[in-house]
Parts: sequence; C-alpha cells; structure tokens
Amino acid sequence: MWRTEEHEELGSLVAGAPTHRPLTPWGMWLPMVTPMRAGAIDLPATSRLVEHYVRSGLDGLIILGTTGEGALLSGEERRSVASAVLEAAGGALPVMAGVGAVDTRDVCRQVRELDSLDLAGYLVPPPYYLRVSEAGMAWHFGEILKATGRPLMLYNVPKRTGGSMSVPLAERLLAHPQIVAVKECDAANLRAMSRKAGVAVLCGEDGSMLDHLLAAGAGAVPASAHIRPDLFVQLFRLAQTGHTMAAMALFAKLSRLISLLFAEPNPAPVKAALALEGRIAAEARLPLQPVSQSLMGQLEEAMSLLPPMKAA
Repeated sequence: MWRTEEHEELGSLVAGAPTHRPLTPWGMWLPMVTPMRAGAIDLPATSRLVEHYVRSGLDGLIILGTTGEGALLSGEERRSVASAVLEAAGGALPVMAGVGAVDTRDVCRQVRELDSLDLAGYLVPPPYYLRVSEAGMAWHFGEILKATGRPLMLYNVPKRTGGSMSVPLAERLLAHPQIVAVKECDAANLRAMSRKAGVAVLCGEDGSMLDHLLAAGAGAVPASAHIRPDLFVQLFRLAQTGHTMAAMALFAKLSRLISLLFAEPNPAPVKAALALEGRIAAEARLPLQPVSQSLMGQLEEAMSLLPPMKAA
C-alpha cells in the first residue's frame, strides 16, 4: 500500500521525508502477468486474477512491466489491460503501470496514453540498450516527469537495460517530490540504499528479498508472489515485526519455488505455475517460449510442498 501514519504500528515514517510527500509505496507489490489466449489479451482472466490478488492481502499491483510483457503490447492493448485491472481492483489496491522504451519520447507517449486512467503512478527504468550516462538518465526521467503529474517509481534493472543508476543518482532523483521510490535489482545498490534514511527501496530481485526485508527495507516487487501470495504477505509482516527466525524459516520453504520461477525466461514459468493452479493459460507472447516439460513438472512438485492455505 502507501506508507502513511496509519501504518506506524509497523515502524515510524521514514525520517527526513519531505512533508509534501506523505505517500510512499511499501509492502508487497505484485508485478502482474498479462493473461493471453490465442494471441490476444484474455481480459476475463485478467479480471479474475486481479480479484484473487485483491483478496490475498498484497499491498499493490504493477502492470505492464517486464513480467506483464508490456514491451510486447500495443498501446491499445496496454490501455485495455490497465482499464480492466483498475475496474477489477475497484480501488481496493493501488495500481501502477510500467512504462519503458529505448526512446524517451516513446515512454512519454506511453504515459500520455494511460494518464487519464486512475493509476497510482508509473514504474520507469532508464532507456533500454543505449547504456546512457547518468546525465542522460537524469534527463530521461526529467522528461517523463514533464509528461505526468503522477508519482514515479524508478526501476534499476541493469541486466535488462544495460546501464545502472548509481546510489548517488537515485538519491538525487528521489529528492524530487514526484519520485517516491526505487525498485532496485542491483544487489550492491540494494544493500547500500537499505541503510539510507528517507529512501524507499523495494527489492526487485526475488532471491535477495529476505535480506532486504530483514534490513528494514520498504518492501519488494516479487514476480514469484503470483503463487501463494498469502505466504509472501506473511513473510513481509514477519520481517516488519521482528520475527526474524520465522521469516527465515518461511523463506526457506519458498526458496525452491522462487528459483524455479526464474529457471527459464520470465514470465513463462510464472504463467505455467498459474496455469497449474487453473487461473490462466500458460501462453506468453512470441518470441517468449513455453516452459520445458521438465520445468513444468518441477514447478508442480515445488508448489505441492508449500505450506497449506489457512482457513479464512
């Protein structure tokens, strides 16, 4: 959700945060898949999936990102997905949208196409492929800020963009009241920024999630939370309330599944696991390929070994 005074029982507000920026993303935010069938967006499955995650206790949804195959969708498809997700969520969860491209102008166009919708903001990486300098990254984010009045969450994912934001650059960008958090996938940056007061950092690398949460990190954006999101919510609550050993024990039970969900290119394994649950078809958009039969069997086994669901 958004970090406000209502959540002080899980820790005080970040020290030094500007008084004009009262809301900060925190907790477990799901980077949601985009269900597909026969090459088209499966909007009924999308709505059912959102309703499932609203009931699960997650704190927010991020759509149209890497796991959502956003780069493979047309502008019309992106808006259709966003509209369906917002309608199904019904205001019960905040929804951010991923936007990204090689060309900053394309990112601004994506923002303008979505900005009339009631989104909580945008998840924005540096430009892909170009490996721009930090000055270029700062310009990129500045142009996107001009295109919208909504909050931005920076997305540092070097293995996909080819360039990394440094900690000083991220801190400088976070001084802007519209930039509210960072989804960080670089392990060294994650450790460094976790120790910084006034910096909202959400872990974007599922395997590093436990260490980040135990270091009082603001939260995580784990694709693996598609499967048994209740356990990931429980993990966050345990870490936030100082139940370190219980959090470690729960993460140990999740670690095999987390590893398998990234054994082949994301989001194909996540979609395969959701198909095993009967929630969506396993289909991803080409050139993404279906998972191997071997991985499908391993996913099924790992899911069967998870702790049972608690009764409502």
